[in-house]
Amino acid sequence: MCIKDSIFFALKGDRFNGNLFAEEAIASGCAYAIVDEWDEVEVNDRIIRVDNVLKTLQQLSNYHRKKLKIPIIGITGTNGKTTTKELISISLSREFKVASTQGNFNNHIGVPLTLLSMNKSHEIGVVEMGANHQGDIKELCEIVEPNYGIITNVGRAHLEGFGTFENVIKTKCELYDYLRENECKVFVNQNNSILYDLSEGMDRILYGKNDPSLFASGTIANANPFLEFDWSFFDSSYRVKTRLVGEFNFDNAIAAVAVSKFFGINAERISSSLEEYEPTNYRSQFMRTAKNDLIIDTYNANPTSMKTSLDFFISIPSSMPKMAILGEMKELGEISESEHKKMIKYLSDNSNMEIYLVGQIFNNMVVPDSKYKFFESVVELNDFLGSNPIKGYYIFIKGSHSVQLDKVVEFL
Repeated sequence: MCIKDSIFFALKGDRFNGNLFAEEAIASGCAYAIVDEWDEVEVNDRIIRVDNVLKTLQQLSNYHRKKLKIPIIGITGTNGKTTTKELISISLSREFKVASTQGNFNNHIGVPLTLLSMNKSHEIGVVEMGANHQGDIKELCEIVEPNYGIITNVGRAHLEGFGTFENVIKTKCELYDYLRENECKVFVNQNNSILYDLSEGMDRILYGKNDPSLFASGTIANANPFLEFDWSFFDSSYRVKTRLVGEFNFDNAIAAVAVSKFFGINAERISSSLEEYEPTNYRSQFMRTAKNDLIIDTYNANPTSMKTSLDFFISIPSSMPKMAILGEMKELGEISESEHKKMIKYLSDNSNMEIYLVGQIFNNMVVPDSKYKFFESVVELNDFLGSNPIKGYYIFIKGSHSVQLDKVVEFL
């Protein structure tokens, strides 16, 4: 259950209570267990009771962060933050010992664990910070104390928790608030008018597209489907052929160029590291199976990322017939039905490809058009595909993670 000599934090959730496993954790090798519920009569000096286990974990990680005294780059945004984090980390690692967020450990529990994974050998930290509610990024900034920051973008996501798009912007910009108050540097995409305006007056490093006056700028050369772009370093120009799918990944790539250049990584190493990175976990991932070509993006979905991705997919020239398999977009609150209707209208206006729609919200909509097929769940979709196999198609697959569209890949 525990790594030998580690500390067990008895965290609690809606469906679990770590306090119930404190003694088992000690017995299996943990040095200490931190609990906030403990009624046992027998004294155990390896079980430490605190008022709040989660708060203690966060305070310990912040204490550890202060002791490390290394620069930390904080990254947040509606879309692209994980890809940007990965690109920055792999590029910086050419010169530094880098510690970065693993997987999706970007919340009030994952961020402290990321900090506690750092040690004295690390020279730079790259920490991804996610948010579902107002105040989340402010709380994480107080734990991480980032010296530098990037907001990749702001979009219409998690509106069930945020309430409005304006609150999404306000929450993401809590990173700017922290950096401004502490006189830290911020990397800003000049082409994003919202972020450019909100970062006015800050100590900012600008990056973007088609503007040589910026600290880092590039020009898209191709995206069919993999992104290729050119960027310049003084008098030399570099063509970067990435394994990233779609033009929309340019912003993530040029952000990594800007950060890497700022920290002194030479241009050849920046370019080669961006070329080496290959997306995993079905994040804008290209796959060629025995039957079809697939672009799989099943990690998350919101109206902003869904439309951007579909724009790209529709624009790809291909001799193969196209198909989109789309899962519903979760956590949109009161606007959920209207946003899904907008997505269907967008598809009706912009594409003649076959479309499979998965999820209860889509399934409840009546659309008199033969190009649409509706499925309540991925299980129902897979049953259909088992009897009606698809071959010779170029297929785009996207939906919120909980829809589990990743399970359809084996049928394609």
